[in-house]
Amino acid sequence: MWPQLLWPGVTFVATSLLALALRGMVLSLIARWGAPRPGRAAFGDAVRLPSFLWCLVLGLYVAVQVIPLPSGMTTSLNFILRAAIIVSVTVTVANVVGSLIGRSGDRLGGAVTGLAQTSARLSVLIVGLLVLLSAFGIEITPILTALGVGGLAVALALQDTLSNLFSGMHLLADKPIRVGDYVKVAENIEGFVVDVGWRSTRIRTLPNNVVIVPNRTVAQSVITNYDLPESRVSVVLRVPVNYGADPDRVETALVDEATQAVGEIPGLLGEPKPLARLIGFGESSLDFNLVCQAATFVEQFTIQHELRKRIVRRFAADGIEIRPPVPPAPAAPPALGRLDGPHG
Repeated sequence: MWPQLLWPGVTFVATSLLALALRGMVLSLIARWGAPRPGRAAFGDAVRLPSFLWCLVLGLYVAVQVIPLPSGMTTSLNFILRAAIIVSVTVTVANVVGSLIGRSGDRLGGAVTGLAQTSARLSVLIVGLLVLLSAFGIEITPILTALGVGGLAVALALQDTLSNLFSGMHLLADKPIRVGDYVKVAENIEGFVVDVGWRSTRIRTLPNNVVIVPNRTVAQSVITNYDLPESRVSVVLRVPVNYGADPDRVETALVDEATQAVGEIPGLLGEPKPLARLIGFGESSLDFNLVCQAATFVEQFTIQHELRKRIVRRFAADGIEIRPPVPPAPAAPPALGRLDGPHG
């Protein structure tokens, strides 16, 4: 038997090595050709592992077709060959679909969640597994029936997990939040969306901590998305000045400083143009609001800091006095009641 397997084995090894060498050249060309195009590079990464299986499948196919083998062994090898082809095609399609979903999200201007890519790959792998079982001659109808009955029991046992899973799918479909958005969830969780997984949503706060929130909690909460419908936000800066100040001079000074700061303060936009408004009369001040535009929600903090410094210097040069807010008056002590009695 072993002498009969010598030449098929040599043919298999030689063909596989030749195919692997050709695979290395092709992958190297794809890496160079796709360097300026991330989509092409992603395709090369997606087919790297399946292409190794293709080389082995090609070697096995050549060994079976070229060298005569005993009929029983040929049947077994053909069976292995079909299984290898199905597995390699399934893995290839799953990886390519995941890469395409990721690239589609990048082209649309938003990152893709791990749940979307995992769901796509898992769907392809399940279909490939059913095809493989069918190729083995295994009836898949009873398996599907058993999975349907067992799925009901699993659903009852994993209600919380499935609730989070379907909530994650709802978030993907409705898109109230996207990866990279700055959001506020449940009135006390605020930060950048890192990922929407199959069970939880990860949010990175400004102190660089990651808060993990169950998808069900996110789906049921009131969400404030500071990047919808666009990332631009209004920055409102309250400026109280002395009653003796000229309102026109104050308005001009505020608008001039904000306009001159465009291009110097990161994130400060020139359109729509900055404006100042007298919004009310305080107990000891005229209250102005300076309104300008920030490119993103987070950049407003730097903008407020830099504008306040500019306003302080400008008002000092123009002789305009900034009035601090009047602290609330202390509460009066409770009055003592008159004591009635023989000693009152």
